[in-house]
Amino acid sequence: MIRRVEKKRARGFSRVLLAGGALLGLSGGQMAYAHPSSPAPAVLLEHVRLFDGTGAPEQDDMAVLVQGPRIVAVGQSGHLTVPEGAKRIDLTGKTLIPGLITDHSHVGVVSGTSVGAENFTVPVIRDALEQYERYGVTTVTALGLTKSPLFDDLRQAQHADGSLGADLFGVDQGIGVQGGMPPEGMVKVGKDQIFRPASVQDARQAVQTMVREHTDLVKLWVDDFRNGVATQKPLPVMKPEIWQAVITEAHAHHVRVAVHIHDLDYGKQLVAAGVDIIAHGVRDRPVDTAFITAMKEKGVWYIPTLSLDEATTLFAEHPEILKDPVLKAGLNADLQKQISDPAWRQKTASSPLAKASHAAVVMNQKNLLTLYKAGVKIGFGTDSGAAPVRIPGFAEHRELRLLVDAGLTPLQALTLATSQAAALLNLSDRGVIAPGKRADFVVLEVDPAENIAAVDQIAAVWRGGVRVAVPLVPR
Repeated sequence: MIRRVEKKRARGFSRVLLAGGALLGLSGGQMAYAHPSSPAPAVLLEHVRLFDGTGAPEQDDMAVLVQGPRIVAVGQSGHLTVPEGAKRIDLTGKTLIPGLITDHSHVGVVSGTSVGAENFTVPVIRDALEQYERYGVTTVTALGLTKSPLFDDLRQAQHADGSLGADLFGVDQGIGVQGGMPPEGMVKVGKDQIFRPASVQDARQAVQTMVREHTDLVKLWVDDFRNGVATQKPLPVMKPEIWQAVITEAHAHHVRVAVHIHDLDYGKQLVAAGVDIIAHGVRDRPVDTAFITAMKEKGVWYIPTLSLDEATTLFAEHPEILKDPVLKAGLNADLQKQISDPAWRQKTASSPLAKASHAAVVMNQKNLLTLYKAGVKIGFGTDSGAAPVRIPGFAEHRELRLLVDAGLTPLQALTLATSQAAALLNLSDRGVIAPGKRADFVVLEVDPAENIAAVDQIAAVWRGGVRVAVPLVPR
């Protein structure tokens, strides 16, 4: 279960960020807001096609009544009791969907083309959260490589009514292995952003520290980082006694554990050990009956992150994508310069990792569809923000396309990115359009049911009952 502290010492910058907003508590995944004494004006969004996030068919000519940060009523246009003085917004021809939720991203790791500890700052993180929001991603889970107390304070600030940018949950630090994942030479985060325990006792202490910091989840990295490249020298992999100690200690504190894997064998071992969330898709070979059965019996969640491997080659092999206004909306000038460099594109496209990444996407899609059809619980995430080419917001739109390419319908893909993503986080207050839920939603110019690319045509984003973003691409 996601855990948060109910009362916490206010620190300097969080007091500034929280000015004018109300802190919330989280118990059993249910948000509790402190509302101002006078009720906020009601807003009626009417004559809209509605996808409510539950997986049910869309409904035409619907109305959604919002007051404050909450949805108070949903029904056919003209059939709701509307408070006097409510603002009416006619959305004829448009489609309303819940705000997207990512279960696996990172913040404060990347700025432009740089990767490292120097990027874990409030301005860098807030810029990313506002970019997520512009792309319709209203809740973000940073799955490790964070720094306390900055991350803890920033989560509190983002949970408050009226905050700018996507709401923020995530993992304090995370637990890797000495000399191994995540690779120090590539990620370049500070020692205070990840634990690398050498013993069972160190592992337990790392979990205890994260629990004291009120981490929402615990994160493990169990991977040799070969990424399907046979000639790549493997990195050291976490020993089973270490990961078992982490899982046991976390569960003793009622905190769930997510694990980074690449290969099926490690996935099987970690599921048997009691992990709660597989944080990347299996990419080395097809999943088998034993894995599927174990995932279902233990209720383990699976986050495929299809776009992770696609991003490795996408910009190098398709430079024409630089003309895409949806990409331009989130593209940093430094990264645009890099992508525009023919030498960078040639080096990237001809690397052994490029071929392996193509194979990984295909295998990941095949396994995702197999697990989906088998009834395994599937979440939504991208690993956006962990590398410069995994662009916040844009990566989530690519993920939806890849889910559809894998064999899901557009509405099935959107269900994973809304209600299912919320369910993975044990957040019962979002992910669907229904009375009592958070008023986090996206207004699309066209219907996504026939073409998932409709998610690019954002007319408006609302978070907490407030319109927070203008159209993603000016019309």
